[in-house]
Amino acid sequence: MPRCVIASWVRTAAAVAGAVVALGLAGCERKLTEQGGYRGTGQVQVKSPTTVAALHELNRIPPPEEAADLESPPSTEVFTNLKVLQDLSATEVSRLMQALSTWVSPVEGCDFCHNPDVLESDEKYPKLVARRMLEMTRRINTEWKSHVGETGVTCWTCHRGQAVPSGDWFNSNPPGAGLGALGNRDGQNAPGANVVGSALPGDPLSLFLVTDQASVRIQGNTALRSGGHDSIKAAERTYSLMLYMSKSLGVNCTYCHSTRALASWQESTPQRSKAWYGIRMVRELNTDYLIPLEPMLPAHRMGPLGDGPKVGCETCHKGTFKPLNGVSPLTDYMALSGIGKVPPGVPTPAEPEPEAPPGPQARK
Repeated sequence: MPRCVIASWVRTAAAVAGAVVALGLAGCERKLTEQGGYRGTGQVQVKSPTTVAALHELNRIPPPEEAADLESPPSTEVFTNLKVLQDLSATEVSRLMQALSTWVSPVEGCDFCHNPDVLESDEKYPKLVARRMLEMTRRINTEWKSHVGETGVTCWTCHRGQAVPSGDWFNSNPPGAGLGALGNRDGQNAPGANVVGSALPGDPLSLFLVTDQASVRIQGNTALRSGGHDSIKAAERTYSLMLYMSKSLGVNCTYCHSTRALASWQESTPQRSKAWYGIRMVRELNTDYLIPLEPMLPAHRMGPLGDGPKVGCETCHKGTFKPLNGVSPLTDYMALSGIGKVPPGVPTPAEPEPEAPPGPQARK
């Protein structure tokens, strides 16, 4: 065989080997670690620089609109059919509407919600939805500081320039859930969109993030079983929810828990209390705001089982432990920090949970 052919084969093999080694090393990037407790306790968060960089643009906040004129007349003297934000001035309302276009509908702009020829018309359902979402945003910023603190939220927190925010979810019934005489696998081994890549129940959200009828906590408080006990099925549902929350925040279990005593509140991080309030906040948002909107939504906005979209941890967090990396989008839009007036006929949402989560005996 000619030497030139052998040399060509050698060069080709070397190039292929080099490419394989490069691909292998690419998967071995140096991780970022952050201690959440004393060394040796396992409370360390591990992050991928590649993932952090990919989320940077998603967590960018657009520049604020120009400040409103303080001498502007009240909004009720300028606008017709204004049922939310009556406590603001006319220019404050206009400024907020312009921001909404950027946050929710940067392409269609005002026309997404309004008839451009008759702005006061309620003929478009997005306008009706937007009213309730504005009330919901003010509710979060005022009554759920136990979860959002002073950082607060705006429409951008969830929408990020999209009419339909990512991270919304619907009830699901995985194919093959009912197996007749063989029982019901409860959505297992048919992972849905909520818990990708696991054989756990595919939809823990409709069980835990709408009602409080099922207990999230399943670990007992005694060494030996006494009285009632939770089934393995209940444990798998809870673990499925925990995986969803972990994925939504881009963290592992030690962000909230001590691995040596997962049930102990005394050994948990402050983030566990934040999560406790977050679960209850999301339940309220779904039951008091999102689900009541279903009758006005068109068929193409409904899920496969006929229910409307609901929110969860991923809707705001989007893979980041603090939405928008902890930067407050509310600072430039304090108009969204108040309760505001409630339209006639709309019930006032229930009061939130107590200011402190219960101790280790808590069941939910």
